[in-house]
Amino acid sequence: MSENVVHLHKDTTPAGPTVLTVVPDPAPAAPVPLWVRSGRAVKYAVTHENTKTAGRAVARHSLYVLGGARIVARRTWDGKTAARYERFMRAAEAAGNMEAAAEWEERGQHFRDARHRRRMDLLHSPLDAAKSVAVGTGMGIGALVALGIVMAIANKDVTDVITPIAAVIEFINLLITIVQVVWGPAVTLGPFLALLALWAVGSKQQAAPAWALPANVRNGEGEPITPSIVVKALRDLGVPALRNAIKEMGDAGASMLGPIRIAGCGVEVDVTLPSGVATNEVQGKRRKLAENLTRHEHEVFITIAQAARTVRLWVADSGALDEPIGPSPLVTDETITADYAKGRAPWGQDLRGDAAALSLYQRHLLITGLSNQGKTAALRSLALWASLDRRVEFRIADLKGAGDWAMFDGLATVLIQGPTDEHVIEATEMVEGLVEEMNRRIAARQADPTVVFDPLIGIVDEAQVAFMCPAVDDEKRPYGGSKATSRYFMGVRKVHNQGRVVDVLMYEGTQDPTDQNLPKLVREGAHTRASLALGTEAQAVMALGEKAVNGGAAPHLLRQGLDKGTLVVASDGIEIPKGQSSITVRTHFIGDEDAKAITDRAKALRAGVTTLHRIERGEKRDPLADILTVCGDDKRVLTQDVIKRLAVLDPDTYDGWSFGDLTRVLDGHGVEAYKSHGRMMIRRDDVTRALADRDADGSASASQ
Repeated sequence: MSENVVHLHKDTTPAGPTVLTVVPDPAPAAPVPLWVRSGRAVKYAVTHENTKTAGRAVARHSLYVLGGARIVARRTWDGKTAARYERFMRAAEAAGNMEAAAEWEERGQHFRDARHRRRMDLLHSPLDAAKSVAVGTGMGIGALVALGIVMAIANKDVTDVITPIAAVIEFINLLITIVQVVWGPAVTLGPFLALLALWAVGSKQQAAPAWALPANVRNGEGEPITPSIVVKALRDLGVPALRNAIKEMGDAGASMLGPIRIAGCGVEVDVTLPSGVATNEVQGKRRKLAENLTRHEHEVFITIAQAARTVRLWVADSGALDEPIGPSPLVTDETITADYAKGRAPWGQDLRGDAAALSLYQRHLLITGLSNQGKTAALRSLALWASLDRRVEFRIADLKGAGDWAMFDGLATVLIQGPTDEHVIEATEMVEGLVEEMNRRIAARQADPTVVFDPLIGIVDEAQVAFMCPAVDDEKRPYGGSKATSRYFMGVRKVHNQGRVVDVLMYEGTQDPTDQNLPKLVREGAHTRASLALGTEAQAVMALGEKAVNGGAAPHLLRQGLDKGTLVVASDGIEIPKGQSSITVRTHFIGDEDAKAITDRAKALRAGVTTLHRIERGEKRDPLADILTVCGDDKRVLTQDVIKRLAVLDPDTYDGWSFGDLTRVLDGHGVEAYKSHGRMMIRRDDVTRALADRDADGSASASQ
């Protein structure tokens, strides 16, 4: 019996006297029962990784024997029957190649005829064999006797007559003795040798379930893409019609495949699908197909080839897409120049490792994607190349304002940087300035069709800020939005409609496309549409168009944060493989320091450019008051006359006004034009009343 041990603790609480307390030691823990410890040991031994590895090894090598037996049985059956010809014929029929099907049917018939002849020969073979044995035996004995007679005459010994026959008998006896000695071990070792042979066949073909294979085989990292692997991946894709067709084809499913070609950092193969299987059924299974090919989803791209019922698979080498591409030629070659009309901007590399270059000639551009995926860098690299053509003029609005375009100060004629509503207003006026220049050029082209203009590129980065801007002007017209009254929206639309023919172009970069921050008419007005990683397929359709997405473009499957700078491009300005609607480009990244060095070279090509950081605004006119002024003393005035008088009053403001511009101002203040004798007119009293009401509302608002 153990003693009760106590400890003395001194209580030093300042409020009371010193007190000694007795605290007993805690009771010892109860011992763990033996059966519990044994159970834990057994569980640890069973669940230990070494035990699992050993169990998988035993199962794997056992299943190799079964798999090898199945393979040998299949090969034997194929060799003895016309099964292989039947499979080839069904494969050709499934692929729609009736000529090949007829050829395999003919070969199968030849095989059956030859097999029939062999079987008929077997019916006569016993009698023929007996005759052959009898004749051979007689001739052999006769030859031996003749040899013995010759030996007897030579040796003068009559007993030599039977010497050859005796030697043959002794040789046969020796063979029987050898067989008796070897037969026992052969019978004993024969089954083991047969199992070893089956194991070797199964091991070579990896004929075991995936869970039993070694870790390096299960992971499949770096596993080469072969026809059998592609066929198995398609078979296990979960498309019943495809699975059944391949099952009927057997190993001949490889007939669906074209040649496997090395393409950049991966391989490419065309797959002709069996009848009844649509290409979109395979496209919708991209992740499963990639995993069946022992690849990650982003390492497999499925596009529609030119041939009917054909998909083109591009499968990257494991981990190859995570390796960066080289620097841009703009950085490595200081002598490189640009030609806006005939040249192509070096943008990056396609998945095959070939250089991807984009033509900017008379093409509006839209680049979109999630935040921090490399949108500005991709857009800026194109502008950097174009800057090396001294004819190109830039007007830039960076609505992020983080200095990403600061190196264009002294190169662009307009450079607006900032995210506020005031910056959006200036960006809008910059776009409207592009419209004015476009109209001037169109008028000059009408007067002289041979006139040629220098390229003018307007760039708005983070354009979603402009579309989402809530600010309105003095006429209650919003700067943002997607309605016909939106100033920014209408400015971009006008440039899209007519700017290309006079080399006035619009480049926009925007985040996370939606109908609110990237209206449909604007995104469809861009000739070159490119997208980085996006969140949903619906956004991919908005960014690139439904045709491109249906053709295999999938920016929504790019990995956010990991595939920075990787773009899916739909444009006729870049070389796209025949039959495809888009191409995936891994763009070169040009850092700020390198970008500044490039713009310094571009500035050296120019005589000197003064950059405006704010749009200079002239005296603000009051359109409604000006309309009243031009009405004069007339009670009723034709709308066409009002427009003409306004243009005379202030050409800078009203030159180029249309009936729509006049109606917009009048409707905004509640003045309605009316028709009289087939001509539109306005009443001076209506304008006077609207002006008075507006001034009264303004005074009331000010007093409040």
